[in-house]
Amino acid sequence: MHMRPPATPIINIDPYFSVWTETSVLDNPIHWTGSPNTMCGRVYVDEKEYHFFGLNDNSCLQMEIVDIEIDAYSTNITYANEQIRLYVCFTSPTLVEDFYYASRPVAYAKTYFESIDSKEHDVRVKFIVSEELVLSSRGDGRTVAEVVDIEGVTAIRIGNAEQKVLWRSGDNVRIDWGYLYLGTKGSGNVGQTILDDMCAIYAESVLENDALFLIAYDDIESIQYFGENLKAYWKKDGKSILEAIAESAEDYITTVARCNEFSERIRKAAISKGNEKYAELLLLSVRQIMAAHKLVVDGEGNILFISKECGSCGCAATVDVTYPSAPFFLLYNTELLKAMLRPILKYSYSREWELDFAPHDMGFYPLLNGQVYGVERYSDGQVKEIDLFRQMPVEECGNMIILFAAVMDAEKDTSFVKEHLGIIEQWSQYLIKYGLDPENQLCTDDFAGHLAHNVNLSIKAIMGIVGYSRILEKVGKLDEAKRMLAKARRYVESLIVRAKNPDGSFRLAYDQPNTFSLKYNAIWDKIWNTDLFPETFYQGEVARYKAELLPYGIPLDSRETYTKSDWILWVASFAESSVDFDLFVNRLWEAYNAMDTRVPMSDWYYADTANMREFRHRSVLGGLFIKLLLD
Repeated sequence: MHMRPPATPIINIDPYFSVWTETSVLDNPIHWTGSPNTMCGRVYVDEKEYHFFGLNDNSCLQMEIVDIEIDAYSTNITYANEQIRLYVCFTSPTLVEDFYYASRPVAYAKTYFESIDSKEHDVRVKFIVSEELVLSSRGDGRTVAEVVDIEGVTAIRIGNAEQKVLWRSGDNVRIDWGYLYLGTKGSGNVGQTILDDMCAIYAESVLENDALFLIAYDDIESIQYFGENLKAYWKKDGKSILEAIAESAEDYITTVARCNEFSERIRKAAISKGNEKYAELLLLSVRQIMAAHKLVVDGEGNILFISKECGSCGCAATVDVTYPSAPFFLLYNTELLKAMLRPILKYSYSREWELDFAPHDMGFYPLLNGQVYGVERYSDGQVKEIDLFRQMPVEECGNMIILFAAVMDAEKDTSFVKEHLGIIEQWSQYLIKYGLDPENQLCTDDFAGHLAHNVNLSIKAIMGIVGYSRILEKVGKLDEAKRMLAKARRYVESLIVRAKNPDGSFRLAYDQPNTFSLKYNAIWDKIWNTDLFPETFYQGEVARYKAELLPYGIPLDSRETYTKSDWILWVASFAESSVDFDLFVNRLWEAYNAMDTRVPMSDWYYADTANMREFRHRSVLGGLFIKLLLD
């Protein structure tokens, strides 16, 4: 990878089991929140100790990094000293196309070496993991460790002495229940130690050419859903964490081969639709996209893929986070996208949500007991008041209907939409009534504040109506489908007249002449080949984006110099010319390459400086895959 990533993925399973490094020398492991996740790696060459990864206390010599290669599921690091070349491959095999592997909480560290001085060497590798991976912060509790018996694996575990499962929620918190397991395949040594004045565990193995280390986390129960505690998907048939670790040790070769095949598929697809830099953006984003979710099964056997709104507010199953992430899942597993929508649908049908538009979220991760955004609750959890000014009615109705239509098209099946035709019709009527010229309200870009007469939000409503028309057509309601499509066309005609700037671009708001914004919602007109918007619309927009282009991207709109990485690639996909698409891609690549804030890929940053504005580790990076949806 030619990019210097803003942060390097190491262990990336879910919102809690998360390790990155924020420096290019890989010496400071962190949780995605930026809180320390102190670990270290040591290698002994003929009994001489070297440090190669994580915390370096300067007590031993340093192995030098020769190369780092990052693909969809693995980070391959090459180290060297005068005697050997050491290879370490961290793999988090959360395979998007396989529910079980997407859920199984086991990561790998494969190590092997080769002599470079033509001599034989005795080599051992040791990984040490601190209490910070099982506590929200160091010292927040007392940890206990014990050796565990796993077939074919020498292992130890560590956990909080006080196990309070699913006892709290929020954004900038880490898990402090469950147990972390560290082991090595076959024979080795494990034990307890001290790392940076903290309790820690270690696993050590002789490298007879190679050794396989396994790092796993059993969170016991993963999500609270309408008051019921749910287990992770991988547990659905009664499998224990010890069995999962043993199985992971045995299937390493086949699992990594599957990871590599998927990674190569993405690389080839990205290059065919863009360039090498586009491929690097997509490959770096995959583990982040997957690890911003948790896959569970509810009491009725339905799969739920729960997103965490990382680095923004900590909300769970947020609709306007699901919407931008959708392209990745439309390409590789629509069942996971449906699993994201189910919590919102269940809540929409509940007595608590009596509003005629779609909700925003289902709670603060990992407690999904009802919307919290703009909702005040009593101490017992009952709703006290819903602040209608903080809702996103046009936004969320449009999001939900577009996603229904997109899933239907991807699957070439109407089963899912038929289950929910009533509520889809209800939300479409809301869009018809309020979507042509939205009132003063929030949109997906709620961080920018309220805005009346938002042209891009109007486009969202139009595409929601078009999505409903497509659904009606597929379920055989042809006359109603035609009426809906005609309604959408009339709305487009009105928009073109009222929102056009003299330069051929279109306004941020109907009442703000000569302003601009990224009209990313119009991408569905391209994907669905509905041709509602004339080509002059896209040509005018692309020309304006090129005129407004800053060193690291296109501003989100006229008000600020900040931008959103997902929306840049949605509007870049308007471009007829591959040269123009590559121009926008290259600026985004440069932003991540230059970003000073060393955190997992932020989607909200300043286009003039590449400085992060906020947000990190969000699943919305799934939106970078949008170009692959276009013919």
